[in-house]
Amino acid sequence: MECVVSLERLAPGQHGQLKYAAAFVDETITDIVIDGDTLRVTHNSPHGADVIESRLNRLIDRFSKGDFGFKENILFEHKVDSPYKGDIIAELVESKIIKVLEPGLFIFREPFSSLMRFLDYAFVTRIANRFDVKEESYPAVIHCETLNKTNHFTSFPEHIHFLTHLREDLDVIETFSQSIREAGGWKQEEPMSLDANMPRPKFAMNPSTCYHCYEGLQDETLEGDGVVVTAISKCHRFESKNHTDFGRLLDFSMREIIFVGKPDFVKENRLKSIEYLKELAAEWNVDSFMEIANDPFFTNDFQVKASFQRNQEMKYELRLRIPYIDKSIACSSVNFHSNTFGNAFNIKMGKRNAVTGCVGFGIERWAFAFLAQYGLDQAQWPQAFREQYAEWQQKSL
Repeated sequence: MECVVSLERLAPGQHGQLKYAAAFVDETITDIVIDGDTLRVTHNSPHGADVIESRLNRLIDRFSKGDFGFKENILFEHKVDSPYKGDIIAELVESKIIKVLEPGLFIFREPFSSLMRFLDYAFVTRIANRFDVKEESYPAVIHCETLNKTNHFTSFPEHIHFLTHLREDLDVIETFSQSIREAGGWKQEEPMSLDANMPRPKFAMNPSTCYHCYEGLQDETLEGDGVVVTAISKCHRFESKNHTDFGRLLDFSMREIIFVGKPDFVKENRLKSIEYLKELAAEWNVDSFMEIANDPFFTNDFQVKASFQRNQEMKYELRLRIPYIDKSIACSSVNFHSNTFGNAFNIKMGKRNAVTGCVGFGIERWAFAFLAQYGLDQAQWPQAFREQYAEWQQKSL
């Protein structure tokens, strides 16, 4: 079945946000297409077309409230006529450099896996180490209480991957095991009453590297002007049909540089990080631009939150262009959170709560975007990037 709704109430810059959110309207949706001022959604919902149309219009109402538009505000641009124009994903799959397990879930092999390690090394040595930085290591899971303090449940509920387990009950465990054995193995469609046999989740997969940093500083009083921390961790965000989009992964690696301290300390270091990121993008000669952005809040007050972020310039994104689809993807973000997390975790600077900011680097996205512009032939890579990669390889032997 197909449901068609008009987009006349939305500014063109909001169409992409609606398309993204529409994937969460119903689990039977198979295709979402924007055709001019029309949104076409193909689905097999038992609820019927009227329900799907009503839900889509609820989203349109959410994104159309007020006069907030998504006008581009580009702070930096480095244009490059990159030499590679092909479908890099298809080439990587055909050459077995990546293995697609399902949309958004990949196994990475050489040379892609080496490129990822080099990129992380470069972000640490070329940017993070220019601050008085401390390295930390975080788990891939996070306590639900911690996510609650960050307001993640109310701002991005659609992304959450909950973790749970079978109840600590011998009968439950043995019955479950026997049911799998009798079914001939795990079957996704097999009707099992797992809900009754699993406790309420205590943990979730971590959606953002910096959350663990704030959790680790809870109830502490920091000395001096503040601290700078860097860490890389696996992050997980469920994004439904959007995982078919270029670079939108279910499981990904995020390197972050995190600033926690006095307002001037965080703001000044954030501005420095923007300059360092711009320098690196130009030095590596990647086709890129930096713009004011907002998070994809999945809330009824989307307009208020998104408008506040943009007006206060709390989020910048460095986007790299993908030639063969004529689009760009966000590969790094530079964020200022004010005292949101300082308040939530009671992190003190003297008598006041700390403010925070962070710089994020999506490692897989950087690798995908770079190869989408320059391909696998290293002879075509920009000289500075090629030389730094070769030097890193020698050090890694």
